[in-house]
Amino acid sequence: MSDKKTPRISTKLPGPKSKKLITRDEKYVSQSYTRAYPAVIDHARGAYLWDSDGNSYIDFHAGIGVCSTGNCHPEVVAVIKNQSEKAIHITTADFYHPLVGRLAEKLSMISPGKGGKRTFFSNSGAEAVECALKLARYNKRKTRMIAFIGAFHGRTMGALSLTCSKLNQRKFFAPMLPEVTHVPYAYCYRCPFNLEYGKCEIECVKFIDEVILKQVAPAEDVAAIFVEPIQGEGGYIVPPDEFHPMLKKIAEKNNIYYIVDEVQSGMGRTGKMFAIEHWGVIPDMITIAKALGSGMPIGACITPKRMMSWIPGAHSTTFGGNPIACAAALKTIELIENGLMKNADKMGKYIMTRLKKMWERYDIIGDVRGKGLMIGIELVKDKKSKKPASDYAYEIEQKCFQNGLMLLTCGPNSVRFVPPLIIDEEIADKGLKIFEKVVKGISERKKK
Repeated sequence: MSDKKTPRISTKLPGPKSKKLITRDEKYVSQSYTRAYPAVIDHARGAYLWDSDGNSYIDFHAGIGVCSTGNCHPEVVAVIKNQSEKAIHITTADFYHPLVGRLAEKLSMISPGKGGKRTFFSNSGAEAVECALKLARYNKRKTRMIAFIGAFHGRTMGALSLTCSKLNQRKFFAPMLPEVTHVPYAYCYRCPFNLEYGKCEIECVKFIDEVILKQVAPAEDVAAIFVEPIQGEGGYIVPPDEFHPMLKKIAEKNNIYYIVDEVQSGMGRTGKMFAIEHWGVIPDMITIAKALGSGMPIGACITPKRMMSWIPGAHSTTFGGNPIACAAALKTIELIENGLMKNADKMGKYIMTRLKKMWERYDIIGDVRGKGLMIGIELVKDKKSKKPASDYAYEIEQKCFQNGLMLLTCGPNSVRFVPPLIIDEEIADKGLKIFEKVVKGISERKKK
């Protein structure tokens, strides 16, 4: 097992061992998984990944934001090992165990809003969203929901009904949950209303208040608005500062829950524990997962105590709140609070500064946006037309991989930087050097 911390590609990709393993995988594994590149990951440490052929890569995706404390953080590994020797499974559905209570208390303390909260634990982000959906209906006795175009909330049927990111995620699965209305997100770079920020009066929010709730989905029937503080899979879209406060006021005015999906943006990724804190908005519910357990499967739906008061049996789980996952989550939060969140803010600013300079140099970079280490780069044919360049985004993803940098696309034509929160300037520089090399190559080819 090599731990040399530098990207090194020593075989043609995929290598011979990877090729053999991919052939077996394709024979026996569901082909619904969206594999980004032909890599078979063998092991990982910190901000680096190694494939089965010994090739090493810088990790700028962190397992889609999951491994926030770095791959196999030694302190997380230690608590997993310790708990696995005590009890691997205790079902929270029927029994108490100390770690689930400790974790719920910790989440109550660190989540936005005063007063105590309660948490329902699940195995994933989609399950956390399903919990929020059910609880909103249960409490409000209303059935309609509002979600956003470009949103990703999961692929289980309830969560999928809210998801509106890529057509392949929804195609052939109708009918879904009835009465979900999708509205435009505050995507200022490509305003769906063809307006300019600063002169628009945040039309995307006014549209919900003045059109959707009055003509499409009567406010009296709407239980909740589901929203990502920063749209993730839809393109890493950061809304203007007015968006969330205005939207929350509309929700309060109409007796509608404001449910924030922090599955990708939460747990220190943006330089704050929860991304919604950047706008000072207190949500009615928060859903989290991904980075919560540093790789262990765990999700959570957090609400004020008064809201999570449904009767026993109304909603439950066999594996949610697993003791090993809880142990990992408690250690993850400790690491985030004790430096990683601050580092995300620091390194995010460092990377954004470098990317802004690339934006000035290369006409194919249309927009650079993000907070902390949740950064999106939108690719265009040229800055003037803003014509989306999904082919450039895909090419950048693949060529970075060939050069030892793993990152992922998002939205129709963007790539995302979502590295572990442990990265330093040395790692960032190595990744940015590869990224710029690929961008420069595409730009020079385009000029010919």
